[in-house]
Amino acid sequence: MTKKLILAASLVLAGGAASAAQPKVIAHRGYWTAPGSAENSLASFTRADAVGCFGSEIDVWLTSDDRLVVNHDRVYKGTDMEKSTFETITAIELPNGETIPSLDTYLRLVRSKHSTRLILEMKSLTDLNREDLAARKIVEALRAHDLLDRTDIIAFSINACLAFRKLLPGANIYYLNGDLPPKSIKKLGLKGIDYSVRVLRRHPEWIDQAHELGLEVNVWTVDSDEDMRFFIERGVDYITTNYPEKLQAMLRE
Repeated sequence: MTKKLILAASLVLAGGAASAAQPKVIAHRGYWTAPGSAENSLASFTRADAVGCFGSEIDVWLTSDDRLVVNHDRVYKGTDMEKSTFETITAIELPNGETIPSLDTYLRLVRSKHSTRLILEMKSLTDLNREDLAARKIVEALRAHDLLDRTDIIAFSINACLAFRKLLPGANIYYLNGDLPPKSIKKLGLKGIDYSVRVLRRHPEWIDQAHELGLEVNVWTVDSDEDMRFFIERGVDYITTNYPEKLQAMLRE
């Protein structure tokens, strides 16, 4: 009887370990490849939530008049996100008929969807002081919408990462640029690495090194079947993709 109980417990633990090793799915710029959606649109978050993504990523800029908007490209339809006003930017139409949303508008939607985590990238700015200002304003907005506990923060700028770490000690902050090994990220006090397919294909050893240091690993943007399988087998914690349903199907296989 004792041996049977030990065997049963071992199987349960093994099953739990296998389940825990499954990467979580993050929709890149929201699930924008779904019908009726567009990159960083409100619909893209709604679609990501509807298919059960763990997280949905957005990109945030600070406008010339110190407001926050959600869009990826620095220059979109001829308008520079950093050099133009909030009013000008939020009048620009997206491919699905929406207009570029303010961060507040986006966060109101996120607050209404309780299952999907927000992955917020602060875009790098031309002035480090403005990056510090943007970080403060983003934290204020997340706090106002009661979303600090449901948001992970990512940035290519080390300055931005450290500004967020100062404002939110212990928060989930990940570095994107891919030029630092895990030991450097650990010294900076960040949560983990969030590196591109290209970087982690070149340095697959960084995945295990990060885990050994207690860091998490996300990889972007993973769209091919080959890359999806490669990073699933490597045991990354998160996979960011433009095709979340394809990745979800692969994880169910």
